[in-house]
Amino acid sequence: QVQLVESGGGSVQPGGSLRLSCAAPGYLSGAYCMGWFRHPPEKGREGVAALYTSSGTTYIADSVKGRFTISQDNAKNTLYLQMNSLKPEDTAMYYCAAAPTYQGRDCHLAFRVKSWGQGTQVTRG
Repeated sequence: QVQLVESGGGSVQPGGSLRLSCAAPGYLSGAYCMGWFRHPPEKGREGVAALYTSSGTTYIADSVKGRFTISQDNAKNTLYLQMNSLKPEDTAMYYCAAAPTYQGRDCHLAFRVKSWGQGTQVTRG
C-alpha cells in the first residue's frame, strides 16, 4: 500500500492554529476510513478525528470538538486536520492512519488501522 506522509506540524503559541496534511494517493477515491491519532508524552494513543472517504462523514473526539476539523481534498489526494485554539494538552505526535472499510460500518475514532504515517510533532508552546 502507498505510504501516508504527514506534514504541517510545529510549535505554536497559545491560542494558535495549525493545519496538518496527509498525502494519501489512492485512498480518498476508495472506501476507506481515514483519521488522525495522537500520542502525547507519557500517555496512551488517542483517536482525535476520523472520516469515511466515500460519504465524507466525520467523527470528532469530545476533547477537540469545536476546535479541530477533519477534511479531504480528493483533487489533491490529501487529508487535513485543521487545529484551532490549541491547548497545552494538544501537544503530541500526530499520525495519519487509514484502513479499508465496508460501507463505513467500522469507521469511528478507534478504527482498526492498516496503514500509518510516520507522524508529525505538534507542540503548544
